Amino acid sequence: MRRAKADCTIAGMTSSHWPLFALRVSTPRLRLRVPTLEDLDALAELAAEGVHDPDVQPFTVPWTDAPPAERARGTLQYHWSEWAAWRPSAWSLNLVVALDGVIVGTQGVSAKDFAIRREVSTGSWLGRRYQGQGIGTEMRAAVLDLAFAGLGAEYALSAAFADNEASFAVSRKLGYREDGIDRHVVRGRPVVSRRLRLDRAGWQARRTVPVTIEGLAACLPLFGL
Repeated sequence: MRRAKADCTIAGMTSSHWPLFALRVSTPRLRLRVPTLEDLDALAELAAEGVHDPDVQPFTVPWTDAPPAERARGTLQYHWSEWAAWRPSAWSLNLVVALDGVIVGTQGVSAKDFAIRREVSTGSWLGRRYQGQGIGTEMRAAVLDLAFAGLGAEYALSAAFADNEASFAVSRKLGYREDGIDRHVVRGRPVVSRRLRLDRAGWQARRTVPVTIEGLAACLPLFGL
Protein backbone atom coordinates (compact mmCIF):
# COMPACT_ATOMS: atom_id res chain seq x y z
CA MET A 1 0.00 0.00 0.00
CA ARG A 2 2.82 2.43 0.89
CA ARG A 3 4.54 1.83 -2.42
CA ALA A 4 1.39 2.46 -4.43
CA LYS A 5 0.84 5.72 -2.61
CA ALA A 6 4.39 6.90 -3.34
CA ASP A 7 4.08 6.06 -7.05
CA CYS A 8 0.81 7.99 -7.24
CA THR A 9 2.41 11.04 -5.65
CA ILE A 10 5.39 10.90 -8.00
CA ALA A 11 3.15 10.58 -11.04
CA GLY A 12 1.55 13.91 -10.07
CA MET A 13 4.90 15.73 -10.28
CA THR A 14 5.25 16.42 -13.97
CA SER A 15 6.52 19.42 -15.89
CA SER A 16 7.32 19.83 -19.56
CA HIS A 17 9.96 22.35 -18.43
CA TRP A 18 11.54 19.99 -15.86
CA PRO A 19 11.41 16.46 -17.31
CA LEU A 20 13.77 15.13 -14.63
CA PHE A 21 10.67 14.38 -12.53
CA ALA A 22 9.93 11.51 -14.92
CA LEU A 23 13.46 10.05 -14.91
CA ARG A 24 13.68 6.56 -13.40
CA VAL A 25 16.76 4.35 -12.93
CA SER A 26 15.96 0.84 -11.71
CA THR A 27 17.93 -2.25 -10.66
CA PRO A 28 16.56 -5.62 -9.52
CA ARG A 29 16.06 -4.27 -5.97
CA LEU A 30 16.17 -0.49 -6.20
CA ARG A 31 14.38 2.40 -7.81
CA LEU A 32 16.14 5.75 -8.10
CA ARG A 33 14.26 8.97 -8.88
CA VAL A 34 14.23 12.73 -8.41
CA PRO A 35 12.56 13.12 -5.01
CA THR A 36 9.12 14.44 -4.23
CA LEU A 37 8.56 16.45 -1.05
CA GLU A 38 7.35 13.24 0.59
CA ASP A 39 10.57 11.50 -0.47
CA LEU A 40 12.68 14.36 0.88
CA ASP A 41 10.84 14.22 4.19
CA ALA A 42 11.65 10.50 4.48
CA LEU A 43 15.27 11.18 3.53
CA ALA A 44 15.47 13.95 6.12
CA GLU A 45 14.24 11.55 8.80
CA LEU A 46 17.03 9.12 7.86
CA ALA A 47 19.58 11.91 8.10
CA ALA A 48 18.28 12.86 11.54
CA GLU A 49 18.65 9.25 12.71
CA GLY A 50 22.32 9.25 11.71
CA VAL A 51 24.37 8.26 8.69
CA HIS A 52 27.61 7.08 10.31
CA ASP A 53 29.46 6.56 13.59
CA PRO A 54 29.57 10.00 15.26
CA ASP A 55 33.26 9.45 16.09
CA VAL A 56 34.07 9.36 12.37
CA GLN A 57 33.44 12.07 9.76
CA PRO A 58 33.46 10.65 6.20
CA PHE A 59 32.39 13.86 4.42
CA THR A 60 34.58 16.78 3.36
CA VAL A 61 31.69 19.07 4.32
CA PRO A 62 30.82 17.84 7.84
CA TRP A 63 27.06 18.37 7.51
CA THR A 64 26.32 15.38 9.74
CA ASP A 65 27.96 17.10 12.73
CA ALA A 66 24.85 19.29 13.03
CA PRO A 67 22.07 18.41 15.53
CA PRO A 68 19.41 15.98 14.20
CA ALA A 69 16.75 18.61 13.43
CA GLU A 70 19.31 20.77 11.62
CA ARG A 71 20.58 17.77 9.63
CA ALA A 72 17.02 17.01 8.54
CA ARG A 73 16.26 20.58 7.50
CA GLY A 74 19.63 20.90 5.77
CA THR A 75 18.90 17.77 3.72
CA LEU A 76 15.83 19.43 2.21
CA GLN A 77 17.64 22.73 1.66
CA TYR A 78 20.56 21.02 -0.07
CA HIS A 79 18.31 19.28 -2.60
CA TRP A 80 16.36 22.47 -3.27
CA SER A 81 19.55 24.47 -3.75
CA GLU A 82 20.88 21.95 -6.27
CA TRP A 83 17.65 22.16 -8.27
CA ALA A 84 17.89 25.96 -8.32
CA ALA A 85 21.57 25.95 -9.32
CA TRP A 86 21.17 23.48 -12.22
CA ARG A 87 22.70 24.52 -15.54
CA PRO A 88 23.48 22.32 -18.56
CA SER A 89 27.14 23.26 -18.09
CA ALA A 90 27.14 22.44 -14.34
CA TRP A 91 24.59 20.02 -12.94
CA SER A 92 24.10 17.80 -9.91
CA LEU A 93 21.48 15.06 -10.09
CA ASN A 94 20.58 13.82 -6.61
CA LEU A 95 18.26 10.82 -6.62
CA VAL A 96 16.52 9.16 -3.71
CA VAL A 97 16.93 5.39 -3.49
CA ALA A 98 13.83 3.30 -2.76
CA LEU A 99 13.92 -0.34 -1.62
CA ASP A 100 10.48 -2.00 -1.63
CA GLY A 101 8.96 1.48 -1.72
CA VAL A 102 10.92 2.72 1.30
CA ILE A 103 13.51 5.52 0.99
CA VAL A 104 16.87 4.18 2.19
CA GLY A 105 19.36 6.79 1.01
CA THR A 106 20.45 9.08 -1.80
CA GLN A 107 22.76 8.68 -4.78
CA GLY A 108 24.16 11.65 -6.67
CA VAL A 109 25.97 12.13 -9.95
CA SER A 110 27.32 15.51 -11.05
CA ALA A 111 29.42 17.11 -13.78
CA LYS A 112 30.81 20.35 -15.13
CA ASP A 113 31.07 20.95 -18.88
CA PHE A 114 29.91 17.37 -19.37
CA ALA A 115 29.24 17.76 -23.10
CA ILE A 116 32.96 18.45 -23.58
CA ARG A 117 34.69 16.57 -20.75
CA ARG A 118 32.39 13.51 -20.60
CA GLU A 119 33.31 13.04 -16.95
CA VAL A 120 31.07 12.67 -13.89
CA SER A 121 31.54 12.44 -10.13
CA THR A 122 29.38 10.43 -7.76
CA GLY A 123 28.49 10.68 -4.09
CA SER A 124 25.99 8.95 -1.83
CA TRP A 125 24.85 8.03 1.64
CA LEU A 126 22.60 5.38 3.19
CA GLY A 127 20.64 5.36 6.42
CA ARG A 128 22.62 3.38 9.01
CA ARG A 129 20.03 0.61 9.27
CA TYR A 130 20.36 -0.08 5.53
CA GLN A 131 24.14 -0.32 5.39
CA GLY A 132 26.02 -3.58 4.89
CA GLN A 133 23.38 -5.12 2.58
CA GLY A 134 24.99 -4.45 -0.81
CA ILE A 135 22.66 -1.51 -1.49
CA GLY A 136 25.54 0.95 -1.85
CA THR A 137 27.10 -1.08 -4.66
CA GLU A 138 23.81 -1.52 -6.48
CA MET A 139 22.80 2.14 -6.36
CA ARG A 140 26.20 3.32 -7.59
CA ALA A 141 26.04 0.75 -10.38
CA ALA A 142 22.69 2.28 -11.32
CA VAL A 143 24.02 5.83 -11.77
CA LEU A 144 27.14 4.54 -13.53
CA ASP A 145 24.84 2.91 -16.09
CA LEU A 146 23.00 6.22 -16.40
CA ALA A 147 26.30 8.04 -16.92
CA PHE A 148 28.03 5.63 -19.31
CA ALA A 149 25.16 3.99 -21.19
CA GLY A 150 22.63 6.81 -20.93
CA LEU A 151 24.71 9.98 -21.20
CA GLY A 152 27.84 8.73 -22.96
CA ALA A 153 30.38 9.40 -20.21
CA GLU A 154 34.00 8.39 -20.66
CA TYR A 155 35.05 8.60 -17.00
CA ALA A 156 33.48 8.47 -13.54
CA LEU A 157 35.26 9.82 -10.47
CA SER A 158 34.85 9.05 -6.80
CA ALA A 159 36.78 9.86 -3.64
CA ALA A 160 36.84 8.81 0.01
CA PHE A 161 39.00 9.35 3.06
CA ALA A 162 41.77 6.82 3.47
CA ASP A 163 39.99 5.05 6.34
CA ASN A 164 36.61 4.68 4.55
CA GLU A 165 36.97 1.02 3.66
CA ALA A 166 33.26 0.57 2.90
CA SER A 167 33.42 3.13 0.09
CA PHE A 168 36.61 1.65 -1.33
CA ALA A 169 35.07 -1.83 -1.30
CA VAL A 170 32.23 -0.58 -3.50
CA SER A 171 34.68 1.13 -5.85
CA ARG A 172 36.82 -2.00 -6.18
CA LYS A 173 33.79 -4.12 -7.06
CA LEU A 174 32.87 -1.69 -9.82
CA GLY A 175 36.35 -1.45 -11.37
CA TYR A 176 37.71 1.92 -10.20
CA ARG A 177 41.45 2.54 -10.07
CA GLU A 178 43.57 4.82 -7.88
CA ASP A 179 43.86 8.39 -9.22
CA GLY A 180 45.90 10.30 -6.63
CA ILE A 181 45.13 12.07 -3.36
CA ASP A 182 43.72 15.34 -2.03
CA ARG A 183 44.18 16.93 1.39
CA HIS A 184 41.36 18.54 3.35
CA VAL A 185 40.72 20.08 6.74
CA VAL A 186 37.90 18.31 8.61
CA ARG A 187 37.09 18.95 12.27
CA GLY A 188 40.19 21.11 12.52
CA ARG A 189 42.70 18.54 11.35
CA PRO A 190 44.27 17.52 8.02
CA VAL A 191 42.70 14.53 6.31
CA VAL A 192 43.79 12.70 3.15
CA SER A 193 41.24 11.55 0.60
CA ARG A 194 42.02 9.08 -2.16
CA ARG A 195 40.69 9.82 -5.63
CA LEU A 196 39.40 6.97 -7.80
CA ARG A 197 38.71 6.88 -11.54
CA LEU A 198 36.65 4.48 -13.65
CA ASP A 199 36.94 4.54 -17.44
CA ARG A 200 34.45 3.18 -19.93
CA ALA A 201 36.40 -0.04 -20.52
CA GLY A 202 36.65 -0.71 -16.79
CA TRP A 203 32.92 -0.08 -16.35
CA GLN A 204 32.03 -2.47 -19.16
CA ALA A 205 34.32 -5.17 -17.74
CA ARG A 206 32.62 -5.03 -14.28
CA ARG A 207 29.05 -4.32 -15.43
CA THR A 208 27.03 -7.05 -13.74
CA VAL A 209 23.96 -5.25 -12.31
CA PRO A 210 20.98 -5.08 -14.73
CA VAL A 211 19.82 -1.44 -14.99
CA THR A 212 16.75 0.02 -16.67
CA ILE A 213 16.54 3.73 -17.52
CA GLU A 214 13.24 5.46 -18.29
CA GLY A 215 12.40 9.02 -19.26
CA LEU A 216 15.94 10.07 -20.19
CA ALA A 217 15.42 11.31 -23.76
CA ALA A 218 13.45 14.38 -22.73
CA CYS A 219 16.09 15.23 -20.09
CA LEU A 220 19.13 15.27 -22.39
CA PRO A 221 19.13 19.05 -23.05
CA LEU A 222 19.34 19.63 -19.29
CA PHE A 223 22.60 17.62 -19.29
CA GLY A 224 23.98 19.74 -22.14
CA LEU A 225 23.36 17.00 -24.71
